[in-house]
Amino acid sequence: MISDENGDYLVGIAKESILNYLENNEILPIPSDCPKQLKENLGIFVTLNEDDQLRGCIGYPEPVKSAIQSTIEVAISAATQDPRFLPVTLEEYPKLTLEVTVLSKPELITVDKPSQYLDKIKIGKDGLIIEKGFSKGLLLPQVALENNMSVEEFLSHTCMKAGISADSWLDDSCDVYKFQGQIFK
Repeated sequence: MISDENGDYLVGIAKESILNYLENNEILPIPSDCPKQLKENLGIFVTLNEDDQLRGCIGYPEPVKSAIQSTIEVAISAATQDPRFLPVTLEEYPKLTLEVTVLSKPELITVDKPSQYLDKIKIGKDGLIIEKGFSKGLLLPQVALENNMSVEEFLSHTCMKAGISADSWLDDSCDVYKFQGQIFK
C-alpha cells in the first residue's frame, strides 16, 4: 500500500494537525513537501491512546479523500469529536500516542451461509465492516489481536459497534466486508 517512510510522514502530520488545532483552532494546510503517493485517495483511521487506553479513534473506511487530507481531518476529529470521549486538551496532548492505519478498499465477503464467515476472516490480518440497514460498524484489524478475539467474537463485537445485536452477522440481511490495514505508530 504505502512505504514506511510515507506512513511515518502521516503520523507526523497527524501529531502536528492535532497540536495546531488545539493551540490555534485551525486546520493544518497540506504541506508543500507532501509525498505524491499521499495525494492518492486512501481509507485512513487515526487512533489516539493515553496510558495504553483508547482516547479516540475516527476515520474514513473508504478512499474518499487523499491520504494526507484524510489524515489531517480524522486526526483532529479523533482528538475532538469522538463521541465516546471528551475532547483532548492541550495539557493531555504530550501523553498521547498515535496510530495511523491506512486501509485497503473494503471487499464484500460472499458466503452461502453465515457460518462460512468463520473461514474467510483472518485474525490479525483483516478488519471488518458490518452493515445492516442503516447501521454500520467497523473494527480495525488490530482490535481483534489486542483483545485476543476469535473470529466469532470479532464478528459479534463489530455488530455491537454498529448498534445491532451481537449475533446479527448470522442474519442474511447483514453485509460483512473485510479490509486490511497498514499500521504506523
